Amino acid sequence: MFLEAALSRLIKIGTLTVTFPDGSTRSFGTGSEPRAAMKIKTARAKRRLLFNPALAFGEAYMDGDLVPVSGDLFQLMDFLVLNMMDGGSHPFEKLMEKIRWLRRNLDQLNFAGRSKRNVAHHYDLDARLYSLMLDEDRQYSCAYFPVGDETLEEAQLKKKRHIASKLMLDRPGLEVLDIGCGWGGMALYLAREFGARVTGLTLSEEQLAAAKVRAKEAGLEHLVTFELLDYRSWTRPVDRIVSVGMFEHVGINHYRTFFDKIRSVLKEDGVALIHAIGRADGPGSTNPWIAKYIFPGGYSPATSEVLSVVEKSGLWATDIEILRLHYAKTLEQWRERFMKNRSTLAKLYDERFCRMFEFYLIGSELAFRRMGHMNWQLQLTKNVSALPLARDYMVDIERARAAVAEQGRAEPIEAASARARRDLTVHDERKSRQQNQSGAESSCNI
Repeated sequence: MFLEAALSRLIKIGTLTVTFPDGSTRSFGTGSEPRAAMKIKTARAKRRLLFNPALAFGEAYMDGDLVPVSGDLFQLMDFLVLNMMDGGSHPFEKLMEKIRWLRRNLDQLNFAGRSKRNVAHHYDLDARLYSLMLDEDRQYSCAYFPVGDETLEEAQLKKKRHIASKLMLDRPGLEVLDIGCGWGGMALYLAREFGARVTGLTLSEEQLAAAKVRAKEAGLEHLVTFELLDYRSWTRPVDRIVSVGMFEHVGINHYRTFFDKIRSVLKEDGVALIHAIGRADGPGSTNPWIAKYIFPGGYSPATSEVLSVVEKSGLWATDIEILRLHYAKTLEQWRERFMKNRSTLAKLYDERFCRMFEFYLIGSELAFRRMGHMNWQLQLTKNVSALPLARDYMVDIERARAAVAEQGRAEPIEAASARARRDLTVHDERKSRQQNQSGAESSCNI
């Protein structure tokens, strides 16, 4: 009775048909398209869907207590998200959201020990899961689809190239710190393609072991090292800092610590690039199912929550880019690969685990398609003069690197780097002349 009333308020677009534990069936909504149907098998699931739907829906699907009747899970979840975002409301979910907001600081107290446990929860899973789902380089973050029809491998390579262009690696031997290095793909790319000396930091023992093996196999041990270390413990100055898909695990209580650390170890002419998931609709809280089963302690911040801290750190935000549907396309390809290998993964884990991971991939994809999630890339410097005045150098380097890959020529990237250095030199010389002129004028006035 009470869940039926809640569904009547929620479903305002299309028609949802629900079969309840007693065998009764009822439709909610307009009676028109789009349509979805589900079956609730137990009274416990029905009761929990009333009081805490954001957590209970995923748990009921994992336990087999809730199943789609027509179509697949994606169709059912897409229908429900459509109604949550553009249709009606669930009275108890609004209350639970307020509670999550009030306790989000407590949930994200990610001190070093807790951070390591949080990372192990998700990233220390069997490596075969990720090898079957991800691209060959095991990039477990948003890919880059500038055209839109790229394969996963192509889009992940373009992501690395896009990020590298913003680091302006204009000479070999630059010291790069990779915070949250994953399986080492970005570090190996920067070393192989730009001659950078990279140290990757991770809190995952599984990722650390795999990254070290990859560096050895690639013959890049002289340029790339990996350490099991919290970013807060790093003290050595570096020329560049890159962090991809790690900031979501920092926790809102620790943002100032994170950016203060970047400022303290970045050399005076250094550049940092942070790539993370964000939300376009302002500050919020983490979905309780995601927080419990996938990313404990995780949170995707609005840019307003990030930039306000950057301003206090003394760093310059020299470039900001918003990637909108790129992660939705990435997750779609991960989900396709996961489902293709589902029977293999069910033997590796079990059916409940597969339902959990399927729910995670679908829910995450819909967050980017319908729920205001996106990715942001934030370029930072200590010195206002550390980079050329215009961002043309990024495009030059990125296109040149693509030409190298397609034609096997080394000249384009060198030319692009030289142009970037030339632009910066011209800027510095002009600034110096202006300062000298100003000093001369001051002397005359005296």
